[in-house]
Amino acid sequence: MNKYEQRAIMVAGSLMGVFLFAILYNAFSRKIDVPSCTPFNTKFEKGQVKKVDDNHYEVYVIAHMWSYEPGDISFPAGSTVDIYLTSTDVVHGFEITRKDINLMAVPGGITKKTVVFDQPGKYNIVCNEYCGYNHQNMLGEITVTY
Repeated sequence: MNKYEQRAIMVAGSLMGVFLFAILYNAFSRKIDVPSCTPFNTKFEKGQVKKVDDNHYEVYVIAHMWSYEPGDISFPAGSTVDIYLTSTDVVHGFEITRKDINLMAVPGGITKKTVVFDQPGKYNIVCNEYCGYNHQNMLGEITVTY
């Protein structure tokens, strides 16, 4: 084997080692949370907000062309919110501004993500996956009160 082949193998092995380290570091040390997908459940056919206890809410969001159900969501600051997301027609995006939340609404599947809203204010929801003619009007809003 010539020296260039040896160098290429060493570089490739080093890059694979760095990549593996990055995955393990982010998964275990930084505890990055990955949204989970759950099987479709027939009781989730209507968009709604359910209060579980004083600071815990469940939000069931259904993405339609070209709106979210419910479109406007409100709860107090300091709340922990479980977001369950699905779509009735095509793939939609679900991005919450100022929270670094970006989910996919997939027909026949439910995406779940738990979020804590500490700061009061308005958080916009936008569809960042092109879903057709009126895609730019697919908006929602989360209002976090004091």
